[in-house]
Amino acid sequence: MKRANLPNLILRLGIAFVFIFPAVSGFINPTSWIGYFPQFMRGIVPDAMLLGGFGIVEIIIALWILSGKKIFWPAIIAALMLFSIVLFNFRNMEVLFRDVALAAATLSLALGARQETKKQI
Repeated sequence: MKRANLPNLILRLGIAFVFIFPAVSGFINPTSWIGYFPQFMRGIVPDAMLLGGFGIVEIIIALWILSGKKIFWPAIIAALMLFSIVLFNFRNMEVLFRDVALAAATLSLALGARQETKKQI
């Protein structure tokens, strides 16, 4: 691996962890995580199914980000997910304030990937 790619790899590892940890933890201890879903999303399907489905999406996003392939799309999706979590749980900002920085880092990853793509064209 080129030394210039190391910061990008570290950023991708950190972001992937941010998505893998709650997904795995949600399967182990769902009551700790289900409260972050907006009320309008709950009750459509059983909470366990909602949390499990979201956990699978989080793992897919994390693995896609780790792969480094076409990174713009999973990074944009990840940033939107993080900003949405903050927006719909704004009353918990004392816990979620870090998600704003994580969303910004993920958005930065997406924009960096977009610039790299434009350079190659």
